[in-house]
Amino acid sequence: MRQPKILTTLKTYSWPLLAADTAAGITVALVAIPLSLAIAIASGATPAQGLVTAIVGGFLVSALGGSRVQIGGPTGAFIVVVYGVIAHHGYDGLVLATLMAGLLLVLAGLFRAGSLIAYVPEAVVNGFTIGIAVIIGTSQLKDFLGLSAEALPAAFLPKLAGLWAARATLNPVAIGIGLATLVTIVALRRAFPRWPGLIVAVGVTSAVVALAHLPVDTIASRFGALPDHLPRPHLPVVTLARLTELFPSAIVIAFLAGVESLLSAMVADRMIEGHHRPNAEVTAQGVANIASSLFGGLPVTGAIARTATNIRAGGKTPVAGIIHALVILAVMMLAAPLAGYLAMPAMAALLILTAWNMSEPHKWRGYLGAHPADRVLLVITLVLTVLVDLTVAIGVGVSIGLALRLHRRDAPTDWTPPKR
Repeated sequence: MRQPKILTTLKTYSWPLLAADTAAGITVALVAIPLSLAIAIASGATPAQGLVTAIVGGFLVSALGGSRVQIGGPTGAFIVVVYGVIAHHGYDGLVLATLMAGLLLVLAGLFRAGSLIAYVPEAVVNGFTIGIAVIIGTSQLKDFLGLSAEALPAAFLPKLAGLWAARATLNPVAIGIGLATLVTIVALRRAFPRWPGLIVAVGVTSAVVALAHLPVDTIASRFGALPDHLPRPHLPVVTLARLTELFPSAIVIAFLAGVESLLSAMVADRMIEGHHRPNAEVTAQGVANIASSLFGGLPVTGAIARTATNIRAGGKTPVAGIIHALVILAVMMLAAPLAGYLAMPAMAALLILTAWNMSEPHKWRGYLGAHPADRVLLVITLVLTVLVDLTVAIGVGVSIGLALRLHRRDAPTDWTPPKR
């Protein structure tokens, strides 16, 4: 079924539901704003492009999606892919790859491919998720430590070598701001789990930097002023050679967007005891990625952390996600200059914590107790993600996983037929 969930929920909508959705939408927006800015910066894009993605993508995922509470926008899982595409093909290449990925997702939704997520081995998902978390964490060390280094290599090991070579430029003030942000976020989450602790923590430490004139980079000092309006939509330059060149990247973006959005919807189902519509969700992700690319934004998918925040804040219907997008737009139009004061070490701390949460350390003991073949598959996918390439990791991991599934299906059992 591909009918958007909002059509179902609006049949019984009420003022109490609107009040709950409004409160949740505002809360999620305050969480999404610093995350969207940080993810865009880490991806090699501009902060403004992160906000555009959260507004356009977030609105359409909620308006057209198959989940009651899904929140869409830029996510940490895409940082590695987006950074690589921009580095090799430029930002216009990313826009075209995102547009192609959106079209692929729409086709997947039309052909009811949403249920195929069940065939992606869980060990592969866990492996590349941990691998992405490792890459994100290391990519933020430069700003967290306040290192003065030229553009670092994209490859993992050369990047570590570049960070080590720049160790003499370490900035204790930046480290202090980063650590203070981490501690504040964790403390607020534990003491006031319903508060938008991310923006409070980043805002407080950034205010200290601004008021005390500390020698720390900010968004404005590095990227200039943020725009106070959405850009006009426009089509990227399309040629057959460019389409062929970017098709592998489009497949990876579509795969990640589909898998992460459906995983997020499944997590949300368990939290609200509901049922999402996978084909509607995949179709919505496709439309959102098409629209985001037309506005010059980043790839879009369902965001597990923001979706969980929406649920905990009392969101009941897709209206909460729509309100979240409109609140981000209002902040962009009315308070864009304030975002320029956000300190880069604080943003780095936010992403390091996001990477830690992405890796789901509470599940590591369970991984050690899994089937040996699953452990090997997880490690292979993780190592390939970090040291080689995400495309290779996914391709090899899924291939090995399907082969293992077929092998287990044909494996003999301990059961013996009775004698007659």
